[in-house]
Amino acid sequence: MCYSAQVETQYRRYVRETGAEMDLEQFEQVFGMRAALPSLRIPRSVERWFDEPKSTAEEHIKTLIERYRTASATKLEREVFTQRKRLADAERTLVVKTTKAATESKRIATGKVESAMRKLELLKSPRPNSMDGRIFPMYYAPIVVQDGDRRLVRLARYHCRPAGKPATIDRKFPGLYNARRDNLTKFWKGQFGHSHALMLVSSFYENVDRDGRNTVLHFVPRPADTMLVACLYSTWSDAKDGSQLLSFAAITDEPPTEVAAAGHDRMIVNLKVENVEAWLTPAKQSVETLQAILSDRQTPYYEHEVLAA
Repeated sequence: MCYSAQVETQYRRYVRETGAEMDLEQFEQVFGMRAALPSLRIPRSVERWFDEPKSTAEEHIKTLIERYRTASATKLEREVFTQRKRLADAERTLVVKTTKAATESKRIATGKVESAMRKLELLKSPRPNSMDGRIFPMYYAPIVVQDGDRRLVRLARYHCRPAGKPATIDRKFPGLYNARRDNLTKFWKGQFGHSHALMLVSSFYENVDRDGRNTVLHFVPRPADTMLVACLYSTWSDAKDGSQLLSFAAITDEPPTEVAAAGHDRMIVNLKVENVEAWLTPAKQSVETLQAILSDRQTPYYEHEVLAA
């Protein structure tokens, strides 16, 4: 399962690799949604696409980003203030008497202050950071889709909610950010052959078990190049208010030898550039052709490093 990835940080790579253009109206809608729903996560690297706006729409998006970041910083600063007060109260208690409650309160407050300060530093730093482009399930990420005769970059949630399914499917099936290839004509039959997308990433992360302990591995293609990840997407509509959710899942298949040797049994599918056109226009292709495209993938060597154990 590809639980995390580094999305391509430069918009020009989307244009160069796929010929797509940004759906500015849809970007405005998603950034506007985040203003009302701060838990909606968008990579900082995507926000940087609007650092130098060139149109009224881009200027509006930049304004929405600045408002969100200001509100986020204020929230974190309040958290630091609250937890530092809690820490001071616990330390005063411990001077008089060592209690389990005060000791635990000190531990929790210290951890929360450190966490909030790290987030503040990342939020306020003008310098690019390795976490800027990283996505996790439920984050929004740029995907490339074909809409009629236009190839567009849109923001979609990395956890697919198929059209027609109840919203509760998000909790019932928490792994819907990936679509197993052997399940494409079953669970994913409403999307496979109908609504295909690409996610551009530079690397990906996997959880593996090593001696009974979870370990995070970071896989990078060598030679380094953009991975064109085959995805399925769906536009889900709320029957009550008509609101829509664009979401997607990355297709996974059997891993190459080096990924399997590292301890992981699944692998996102890295398409060849020459197959992008056919993949994004599935209605023109047979199921056999689409399956052949998934088999005829790029085959770099996936070097890995251990990030956490």
